[in-house]
Amino acid sequence: MKELNIFCFGFGQVAKNFIKKFNHENIPINLSTTSREKTQKKSYENINYESFQFNEKSFDSKLEEKLKKADYILISIAPVSGVDIVIKNLQSIIKSSKARWITYLSATSVYGDHKGKWVNEKSETNPTSLNGLHRLKAEKSWMSLAINENLPFQIFRMSGIYSNERNILTRLKKKEVKIIKKQNHFFSRIHVDDIANILFKSLENLVSKEIYNISDDRPASSEEVTLYGSRLLGIETPQEVEASTIEDEMLKNFYKDSKKVSNKKVKNVFNYEFKHPTYIEGLNYIRNNFI
Repeated sequence: MKELNIFCFGFGQVAKNFIKKFNHENIPINLSTTSREKTQKKSYENINYESFQFNEKSFDSKLEEKLKKADYILISIAPVSGVDIVIKNLQSIIKSSKARWITYLSATSVYGDHKGKWVNEKSETNPTSLNGLHRLKAEKSWMSLAINENLPFQIFRMSGIYSNERNILTRLKKKEVKIIKKQNHFFSRIHVDDIANILFKSLENLVSKEIYNISDDRPASSEEVTLYGSRLLGIETPQEVEASTIEDEMLKNFYKDSKKVSNKKVKNVFNYEFKHPTYIEGLNYIRNNFI
């Protein structure tokens, strides 16, 4: 089988789990990634790859040749000071690339606050946080480029990500969690395995210029999830605090927004059945296999 050329801007937990899928399916790949650090050769899951330096101050121009030859391009780096540095520095290369799949990973923070109501991909985007504002600006820049150049492009808006390593159970065990009390506060979450599976399914089913939410079936309050995690571990219930007393700016921004994110579109388009349909299955899986 011919090697697939894959270029990942950023190589965090989502990109890594996506790349794992190729290994599991025995698909040979030629992988290139970016990092803020200096260019170096690395290995992941027995895949040797080159990680090119790329940040807001400078980048290794050698990555341009790899990008031109990429079959699949995944963009998972956040805007820097409100600027999408991939568009800023490399849009001319992307225009002329031979990629047949370009995917931008965004966040459901672009919706802002919907007072606990359901949102879908057609809902109003009115972000309340700086992160949400920057994400929406980046989405618009990418979509404009995709439309003008007729690129095979899609956006996935991800809910709060948890994984086998990073989750409420590990934080509860470390006593890093408090129960935040706020009425009618809902948010959605998604296990990184499901993100990787959906990305992989979309490789051969890309509908260009589309936007999809990736979230599980059961939006819930932080309190509900924390209480369930405590029962699952058989530990004492954490201390309760009112959301109005939170001082951490990032956490305060999180509790500004309340919404339930619909996943109907991604399910229907990709005929996808979630591995972890709700936090209940997800946390039970983690407890039984990793804790």
